[in-house]
Amino acid sequence: MKVVVIGAGIAGLATAWALVKGGAEVTLYEQGPIPNPLSASGDQHRIIRRAYGSQGGYQRRISEAYAAWDEMWTDLGAKHLVDTGFLLLSQQPGDEAERLRDGLAAGGYPFEEFSGAEAAQRYPFLDPAALRFGAWSPEGGVLLCRAIAAGLRDWLAANGAEVRAETRVAALDATGSVRLADETALTADHVVVTAGAWVLKLVPALADRLTTYRTAVAYLTPPADLAAAWEQAPVILDVGGSVDSYILPPVAGTGLKVGAGIHRRISAPDNGRRPEPGEGEQLRGYVSPPLARIDEYGIADVVTCAYTFTEDEHFFLEADDRMTVVSACSGHGYKFGAAVGRRVADAVLSGDRDGLRAWLEARD
Repeated sequence: MKVVVIGAGIAGLATAWALVKGGAEVTLYEQGPIPNPLSASGDQHRIIRRAYGSQGGYQRRISEAYAAWDEMWTDLGAKHLVDTGFLLLSQQPGDEAERLRDGLAAGGYPFEEFSGAEAAQRYPFLDPAALRFGAWSPEGGVLLCRAIAAGLRDWLAANGAEVRAETRVAALDATGSVRLADETALTADHVVVTAGAWVLKLVPALADRLTTYRTAVAYLTPPADLAAAWEQAPVILDVGGSVDSYILPPVAGTGLKVGAGIHRRISAPDNGRRPEPGEGEQLRGYVSPPLARIDEYGIADVVTCAYTFTEDEHFFLEADDRMTVVSACSGHGYKFGAAVGRRVADAVLSGDRDGLRAWLEARD
């Protein structure tokens, strides 16, 4: 089977990887370099974590995600995952951190809970006065996005796939026909669209179900006396309160990254990609509280991102005999990247679209 994959973020790269392993003839197109710094998969590092609150289907699928990553590490000859565990910090009754903890408890997954004072003793960058409790789980860590993308790019080229970076797809249709920006036309038995935030440029009919947002993250420089503590820190999945903010520690050559779910607006993927004045300070402010001494943190960089969202923040699938469109949605797709690739490839090769939809939407 000849398959064209459009988009070399983690979903496209992993799908191409699994298709090659399944015996398909694969051509992968990416509009920018691989890794592409403008894509959602092009940042320094991303979170993998068990906690999903009331979304128990995704919480259970983390086991498969880990198994798929392990298969990928074997093929790449390197593990691009740092197992830091993850930390939940609650500031207010009923906040997201508490809901995530309750989801772990309901699922019977391991975690350790401790008081706010003890959290600050363990992690000296925290303000104990801001915290109700902390909860730490071993089932999480940091995925090294750029290393993963580069490794998959090179593996694909070495294993018979055609990898076409800096090649923009201008149009496609449901018959499997693809037109490149240079007017080259080609056909395939199946087309897989994993174009992330650019998917509506190729399939505009999906605009009633997918919305594109612009967001940003900031990289901070901690006070010198806290640098060692941050290098040993877990992922902070939620800082509590109402901002839906998270922190990734500076591991394996990455920076100290902060972001917040509240920091987003509807936008086309190519618009507003330059950081705005004061945006770094705004992002830094979202994590104080519970971080203490926030004014002592420098702002090393601000990076913009673009994502597609569905109304209920589940994965999205549109598929027929000739085309499969997959959107990870809502920024939470990276952790499932290797598993998504395996599942999409299996559905393309077997024709089991209903099974793929059920797995991606994780409503069970």
